[in-house]
Amino acid sequence: MFKKILIANRGEIACRVIKTARRMGIATVAVYSDADARAPFVRMADEAVHIGPAPAAESYLIADKIIAACKQTGAEAVHPGYGFLSERASFVEALAKENIAFIGPPAKAIAAMGDKIESKKIAREAGVNVVPGFVGEIRDTDHAVEISNDITYPVMMKASAGGGGKGMRLAYSEKDVREGFESVKREGLNSFGDDRVFIEKFIEDPRHIEIQILGDQHGNVVYLNERECSIQRRHQKVVEEAPSPFVTPQMRKAMGEQCVALSKAVGYYSAGTVELIVSGADKTGESFYFLEMNTRLQVEHPVTEAITGVDLVEQMIRVAAGEKLEITQDDVKIDGWAIENRVYAEDPYRGFLPSTGRLVRYQPPVEPWADDGSENGRRGIDGIRVDDGVFEGGEVSMFYDPMIAKLVTWGETRDEAADLQIAALDAFRIEGLGHNVDFLSAIMQHPRFRSSELTTGFIAEEYPDGFEGAPASPQLISVLAAVGGVIATADADRARRIEGQLSDDLYAPGDWTIRIGERAEGSTSHEVRLEENALTVDGEQVTIEMQYTPGEPMVDVALYDNDADEDAEPVEAYTFQLAPTRTGYAVTTRGATHHLRILQTRIAHLASHMIEKEPPDLSKMLICPMPGLLVKLHVGEGEEVQPGQPLATVEAMKMENILRAEKQAVVGKINASEGDSLAVDEVILELE
Repeated sequence: MFKKILIANRGEIACRVIKTARRMGIATVAVYSDADARAPFVRMADEAVHIGPAPAAESYLIADKIIAACKQTGAEAVHPGYGFLSERASFVEALAKENIAFIGPPAKAIAAMGDKIESKKIAREAGVNVVPGFVGEIRDTDHAVEISNDITYPVMMKASAGGGGKGMRLAYSEKDVREGFESVKREGLNSFGDDRVFIEKFIEDPRHIEIQILGDQHGNVVYLNERECSIQRRHQKVVEEAPSPFVTPQMRKAMGEQCVALSKAVGYYSAGTVELIVSGADKTGESFYFLEMNTRLQVEHPVTEAITGVDLVEQMIRVAAGEKLEITQDDVKIDGWAIENRVYAEDPYRGFLPSTGRLVRYQPPVEPWADDGSENGRRGIDGIRVDDGVFEGGEVSMFYDPMIAKLVTWGETRDEAADLQIAALDAFRIEGLGHNVDFLSAIMQHPRFRSSELTTGFIAEEYPDGFEGAPASPQLISVLAAVGGVIATADADRARRIEGQLSDDLYAPGDWTIRIGERAEGSTSHEVRLEENALTVDGEQVTIEMQYTPGEPMVDVALYDNDADEDAEPVEAYTFQLAPTRTGYAVTTRGATHHLRILQTRIAHLASHMIEKEPPDLSKMLICPMPGLLVKLHVGEGEEVQPGQPLATVEAMKMENILRAEKQAVVGKINASEGDSLAVDEVILELE
């Protein structure tokens, strides 16, 4: 077994590998860029080596610097994590020349599966179902249109060396192909150094299901069941679960055996994932097709660990050291259900745009996952596991993926795992930048998610006009009003106790009018009354239990049946995050922030005489929605534009974002030039 390994990665996956290596008695070496000098993974490792500036192209992507760090520290092997150099065959070969082991598959397997065009040919020869498409060289845009017309629409254009949702465009017409083909080539070249593109049929009502493979260097390969990753945004996974609610035992066996055959065909060993696209419309389960093989550890590997009890990182290390797998296919089990949500620094209320910056507050619902080696330990604390690589006061950098943490929950059933997600997300406290916690909670509560009617179009179909927060049930509205009344009374009582401020004879008021909603239009008004032994909302009794001290940012609330005895279980339990506002509180829970305007009932009627401030009209400006690089201006001053017409292309997080006109107008003043670095909310151009 190795005595020292180097982790050629950063963030949460570096922390994940270090924890398991430490449990195995293996010393670890971290490599870090300027941006990561204070990162948790650097402090966690036994040794750390600085490898360059913040941009990955000048640090984490330079193989020579990784090899030099190995020589400097005496590391015998390298774990690549995911991303960066994890699927670069040349890196594996360079390590081998220096007699440094690679904790991953052989170079020839990486090369074969890393090329999407070549991998489909191998898959077909191995007897694996493949999607109809064109896998040859595409000369130009006209050739791409010709191919797409032959396959029939819709088609997917993909960069051959792409991954992580980058270099992909869906085309429903010839116009879409002409508009998107060159963009796919550019993204492929910029992100992966390869501008080759292939085109394939887009499967209607598709589900994204993947098979986890694990093999050793002695010819043994097993499949560790499947994961469903159908809920995606811009082809990037948002929610993953294991097992899939769609897959039957017969499907699992057929998929698994095909994926094992593919792995053996390329001499695969270590952990890997075969991604499949499955037609949700075909209930026989026979319409599944090979998409690609990821020759590395997946971001979502913890859900497989939770239901199988297999530590994938440990197995990767053991396989790289030449050990045989100790498990056979018959040993692989499915115990319970696991769901993973990716907590990202992105703003779902602004079209999911990246939101980099400082984590002013970061408090996960439980302590970050610690590897104790047990099967239950891989499920975290009481079924909640947080894998992260950030810290309070740290920065989510524009140079890397904007992931803050992975939240994994395990339950005996799918509903139990989803309910745990909702509770844990409510308790996730993040301040200082935008994040997608509300959106993830909304998905977990969504009736379509609960009924397992999933496709890769879930987000686009359920949130066509963007995300505005999860809808609140009448029960939740009632509890919000009740809690608003309780905290208003507690705040008032504290104020009267301040010496010299109020007479001791005065009592805190107990009658409140609470408006729930940010603006008068669309809000609801509720009368809350607190008496010695009763709490009513609009005349109806509400029985809650909570402990609140003025100034607390978070409060747990239990709702009980009004006739319940002392030993009864609550009907519902909530966690409310509280942020004081000028006239009340912003309360965040269950996937939305609710603005509570709280007034004493005796003066509440006067509020109707107050004039509401109208928000400024921003429709005449094209505003940069996130920090990024202005790649292209599509229009000039004085030009007339139509709704949907591209105005500018901004690159952020290595993704190109096309900003379009929302209405017919004439371009007035242009305030930015191609090549400019833009700040969030910077005005690119003005419309007349």
